[in-house]
Amino acid sequence: MPTLNMSDLHYLVLSAILAWVMLLTASVLRSHGWTHAGIRVMLGNRDDVPEPTPAAARADRAARNMVENLVLFTAFLAAARLAGANGAPLTLGASIFFWARLAYFPLYVAGVRYLRTVAWALSLAGMCLIAAQVLSQ
Repeated sequence: MPTLNMSDLHYLVLSAILAWVMLLTASVLRSHGWTHAGIRVMLGNRDDVPEPTPAAARADRAARNMVENLVLFTAFLAAARLAGANGAPLTLGASIFFWARLAYFPLYVAGVRYLRTVAWALSLAGMCLIAAQVLSQ
């Protein structure tokens, strides 16, 4: 069985895919996309989107937060790569960011208050690890 040799750039791509899945999930929850009427809303011009349920509103906030953090993560990673930073700490920081953000989304949608904050803080720690590689040079 081949081993996964993930790099920081793999985690960047996975994080972008995760952001897209989060946005899509938020949209499906908001439009009730699992129903016949919801499919019509999703395929339409979204003039008649229903008010969000609490879970749909949380999914939307979590997805938007991911997009905001993905911009920062991408900037830190690009700066570190351009500065020629060591690959191992970049990969560690990127993996921490990705896995923490992956945990963050269901925790936020489910309304788990303190654990979601821990996951968010871990993702921030991953970005800080990457940024530190540039600042230490």
